[in-house]
Amino acid sequence: MTKTIQSQKKYNTIIIILSIAIPLVVALLFMVKIDLKIPVFLPPIYASINAFTALLLILAVWAIKNKKRILHERLMKSAILCSVLFLALYVLYHMTSDSTKFGGEGIIKYIYFFILLTHILLSIIVIPFVLITYVRAITNDFEKHKKIAKFTFPLWLYVAITGVVVYLMISPYY
Repeated sequence: MTKTIQSQKKYNTIIIILSIAIPLVVALLFMVKIDLKIPVFLPPIYASINAFTALLLILAVWAIKNKKRILHERLMKSAILCSVLFLALYVLYHMTSDSTKFGGEGIIKYIYFFILLTHILLSIIVIPFVLITYVRAITNDFEKHKKIAKFTFPLWLYVAITGVVVYLMISPYY
């Protein structure tokens, strides 16, 4: 067994645990309500983080296509950090605030719920993709990294962009 495969296998357990634990913990934390007044309104902040994540992802693809590997690596690590920050703020907001109901009617309501549902489902599905893609990069298995990144990038970009779209669609009802 090659060193790369051995390195990746030691990460598999962590990837599996995180891929299951993150959505479960988020779902459980949604049931927790804390009586805490946050001094800022978080939805536009975490929507902006999603927009910034999308920009980082696009720049990272540009960087790697232009053979700027170090820049690509830094942009991707920044995108991961932004996603973690987004998730922390998102959970904090929902632990301290009541959920806002979408007030649109007619076809826009169905469009909103379609975007919201696909955003939520793909945000869960993308977790192992991001982790596997990252592990393949840090273990220098760039051929497999490139293969999975072709799926990870559009999924992650969709999640980041639809997070902004969901915010923009629901923001009149806050």
